[in-house]
Amino acid sequence: MSTFFQLLFLPILFLFLPILNTVLSQPEQLFYSGFNHIPGTNLSLNGTAQIDEPNGILKLTNETTRLMGHAFYPIPFQFKKKNNGSRRTFSFSSSFAIAIVPQYPKLGGHGMAFTISPSMDVLNHALPSQYLGLLNSTNIGNFSNHLFAIEFDTVQDFEFGDINDNHVGININNLVSNVSCNASYYPPGEGEPKLEDLNLKSGKPILVWVDYDSVKSVISVTLSPSSTKPKKPTLSYSLDLSPIFHERMYVGFSASTGLLASSHYVLGWSFKINGPAPPLDLDSLPKLPGPKKKQTPMVLGVSVTASFIALSAIFLGFHLFRKIKNADVIEPWELEIGPHRYSYKELKKATKGFKDKELLGQGGFGRVYKATLPNCKSQVAVKRVSHESKQGLREFLSEIASIGRLRHRNLVQLLGWCRRRGDLLLVYDFMANGSLDKYLFDEPKRILSWEQRLGDFGLARLYEHGGNPSTTRVVGTLGYLAPELPRTGKATPSTDVYAFGALLLEVACGVRPVDPRKAQHHEDLILVDWVWKRYKEGKLIDVVDTKLNGDFDEREAVMVLKLGLMCSNFAAAARPSMRQVIRYLDGENLLPDSLLKPHHNNNQEGFDELLNSLEYSSFIRMDHNSSDNIGMYTNFPSFTNSPVFNPSGMRVTR
Repeated sequence: MSTFFQLLFLPILFLFLPILNTVLSQPEQLFYSGFNHIPGTNLSLNGTAQIDEPNGILKLTNETTRLMGHAFYPIPFQFKKKNNGSRRTFSFSSSFAIAIVPQYPKLGGHGMAFTISPSMDVLNHALPSQYLGLLNSTNIGNFSNHLFAIEFDTVQDFEFGDINDNHVGININNLVSNVSCNASYYPPGEGEPKLEDLNLKSGKPILVWVDYDSVKSVISVTLSPSSTKPKKPTLSYSLDLSPIFHERMYVGFSASTGLLASSHYVLGWSFKINGPAPPLDLDSLPKLPGPKKKQTPMVLGVSVTASFIALSAIFLGFHLFRKIKNADVIEPWELEIGPHRYSYKELKKATKGFKDKELLGQGGFGRVYKATLPNCKSQVAVKRVSHESKQGLREFLSEIASIGRLRHRNLVQLLGWCRRRGDLLLVYDFMANGSLDKYLFDEPKRILSWEQRLGDFGLARLYEHGGNPSTTRVVGTLGYLAPELPRTGKATPSTDVYAFGALLLEVACGVRPVDPRKAQHHEDLILVDWVWKRYKEGKLIDVVDTKLNGDFDEREAVMVLKLGLMCSNFAAAARPSMRQVIRYLDGENLLPDSLLKPHHNNNQEGFDELLNSLEYSSFIRMDHNSSDNIGMYTNFPSFTNSPVFNPSGMRVTR
C-alpha cells in the first residue's frame, strides 16, 4: 500500500517541483559591489547596456545618440503576500552609486532612472531621448503601465513640465514627475542642515538611497556625494504603492541619449525587501575610466555659450514675473495706433477664459484659440503672443498695425489686438479650413493636390526693435529658424529666406523640417539633409510627397525642391534674396544646374552654430501640431486651381 502512494506521490512532486523551486529561489535582497565578479547571467542587459571590463562598471549608455540601455535583475522580487486581503506592498530599500559623464560639459543627454516594472519586456516598446527608455508617446500616463521610476534627468523637457536640466523626480506610470526637485543633498553637521546642490552631469559618483515605508506610505529619495547617508532625504512623497505594484516586480535601471549623448554608469547596487539595503562604500567600488581626451577650446566655448544662454533665460524669467505682477496701463499712443483695440475682458469672454477646449493649436509663438465675439457673434482666431520687453513695443505694434491695414485674398485679415502685461493678443479672421500642416500631416483622407499647395507661412518671427542683441529673445518653431539666429539674436531678410526654404521643402515633400519620428526608423532627422542626399544621388524627384501618387508637375517640383535647398543653406551669404526667389518662381531667371551643399561651411563656426541651435532648442517648444501657421501671413486655399507658390499670394516682409 505504501508503494502505491509513493508511485502516486512522485508524479505530483515532479509536477509542483518547478513552482517550489521558484518560491524557494525568490530573492529578498541583492548586493553588487561592482559587477566584474558577477556572472553575466545574474543581470539581464539589453540595448547599449554592458559591463565594462576589467573595472566591472555597469555602463547603460555610451556616447552614441538616440539609444537606450536597460539592466535588470532577472528574477522578480515578491512585493506582496499571497492570499492576503489587504494586498499591501512590502517596504523596500535600495542603494546605488551612479555617475553621468556627458559628451560635452554641461550639455546633458538625456538621463537615467531606477525602475521597478511588472515585466522586462514592457520596456522593449520604449523610446530613447526624453522618454528615458521607459515609455513611448502612446502609453504615457496609462495606469496599466504599473511602472515606478526615480528619474535623474539632465535635460529640461517642457513637454513633461521639467523644472530644470538637473533634477530628481518620482514618477508613477508617467514621464511627468509626481514630484521633483533640484539635485541636491543635506550635508552632515551640527544644527539644521541646509540643502547643497549636486551636479548630475559632473561625471563624479553620487550615492542614492531609495526607501519605501509601507506603513506610512512614504517614498524617500536621498542623495550624497559621500558614503554617509544624510539624516534628511532630498525628496519625499506620500503615496501608497499597493495599487501600482503587482505581486512580483522586476527591479533595475534604464537610461537613454538624445541629440546629445552621455555615458550613464552604475558603480554598485544593493536592494532589500522589508529592511534597509546593505550599505555601499564609494571607496571600495570600481573607479570611473579616465577622460579620453582633453576637451578642445571649441567645446569649452560651447559650454560658456550655454551658460550665458541659461543665465539670460533666468533673467528673462525674472523680468517676466515682474511684468505679470505689475499690470500695464493703457498709454495714449496705444489708442492711436489702430486697427481695433480689444479689451482683455472682451477676448477672455470670447475664448471662454482661454480654455483648452477652444485651443486650435500651439507653436513657438504661443497658443491660438477659437473665439466668438460677444457683440457681433462672429468667429475669430485669437493668438496669444508673449512679448517680454517694453523697449520697441510701440514699433512692433506699429508694424502689426501696418500689416492689419493690408487687404489680399491670400492674407489672413488682422482684425485687432490687445496688450495686457507681458502678452499681446492678436485677433484674426477665423479660417475654417485650419492650417496647412493639418492637411499635410493630420488629414490622410483629404490629400492636397499639387495645384492646391499654397504656402502657410505663419508668424515668421517676433523680435524687439532697437533692443540689445545679446538679450533679445528669439522664438519660433524649430526647423524654420536659421542656424545663425539663436547665436546672433538678429532677424534679417536672410533668416526669413531660410524659413521660406523650409516651407518649400515641407510642402513639396509632405515631411516636417525636423521630424524625430523618422529617427526611430534610422532615417534622416533633418528634411534638408534628406533632400540633399537624394539630389546628390540623382533621385531628387523621389522626395516628392508619395501621397500625391505621382500626380504632379515634375518640372515645377524640381524647381521648388532646388530652390528650397538654396534657401536652406547654412551660410546666410549663400542664400538668394527674396527678390531672386520670386524671379525664380515667376520663371524670369533659371535655377543653376548645380547647387552648393546646404552645410558646405563645415568649419569651426558652423559647428558652433549647430550646437548653439541644439542648446537654444530648450527655449523653443517644438510642436508637431504647430499653430504658428494659423495667423499672420497667408490664407489657406479654398481648394481652387491656382498657380503653385504664386508669388502674389506669399507675403514676405522685412
